[in-house]
Amino acid sequence: MPALTDRFGRLHDDLRLSITDRCNLRCVYCMDDDVRFRPRDELLSVAEIGRIAKVARSLGVRSVRVTGGEPLVRREVVEIVATLAEMGFEDLSLTTNGTRLAGLAAPLAEAGLQRVNISCDSLREERFPEIRRRGRLEEVLGAMEAAEAVGLRPLKVNVVLARGVNDDEILSFAEFARTHRRIVRFIELMPLDSAGAWCRDQVVPSEEVIATIAQRYPLEPVHVAGDQAPAERYRFVDGGGEIGVIATVTRPFCGTCNRLRVTADGAVRNCLFSDEERSLRDLMRSGADDGMLVAAFLGSLADKRAGHGIDEPGFLRSRRSMSMIGG
Repeated sequence: MPALTDRFGRLHDDLRLSITDRCNLRCVYCMDDDVRFRPRDELLSVAEIGRIAKVARSLGVRSVRVTGGEPLVRREVVEIVATLAEMGFEDLSLTTNGTRLAGLAAPLAEAGLQRVNISCDSLREERFPEIRRRGRLEEVLGAMEAAEAVGLRPLKVNVVLARGVNDDEILSFAEFARTHRRIVRFIELMPLDSAGAWCRDQVVPSEEVIATIAQRYPLEPVHVAGDQAPAERYRFVDGGGEIGVIATVTRPFCGTCNRLRVTADGAVRNCLFSDEERSLRDLMRSGADDGMLVAAFLGSLADKRAGHGIDEPGFLRSRRSMSMIGG
């Protein structure tokens, strides 16, 4: 099979696979309270997810991250993970808001899940529900312990920072990383909210995050040969824990991007911010063979641009929000 290489020479071996557009939270930077979800029959079935993953594996995809929405609200999530695990991906992970993870951590690990990323945007009990509009901080903290107890490691904690909302907790999260020896990743706020309210003034630059932490706790960069993950990694000089920053807005990493995305309704996307899509679902439901799915993947890559263009005058926001795309 041909490799998933675009016209800029970027090899794509990482697939973000969304299994639902639904979520049990309504985080302010992602979803409105009145968000409308797609009818369930428009979403990929378990068999369709498995078929897409099998084709992606044949094209050289080595790692898959299961996303949503919130993937743990889908009833078949353990079955889906088991299906993917059987295909032999080198890395199989899942991103979750943590509210349902405590009870599912063990079944997911038994099914073959290797690790989880857990979103947590505040360590303050009173602020946590203000950002998420629902849920409790203690649920998410308990989910972290449950995940580690069944071997879902390394645990990564994702923090979306917004100016004037939670940027005063940078040092608190650094201390959290040190105390619990976890990986905390600070993510710049991106223009992917369903309300379209994003503005650049809300973005907390990753350079500011690193400088703030380094004033209290000296840091040193972590370099791993061949690592194409979006996060710039740092460890504390005196040991214990790690932090990362994902500077999608202020320092784009498009030049080393190795990711493709498939939405919950089966559209393959070559960039988080691009609306160029090809429906794998429609192909499968019209009787297409695997060769046609391969052609759709390759065609999507052929249209991939050099960068996302957020700072370009002609940049247009995606018609889909993050929950509809899959993180």
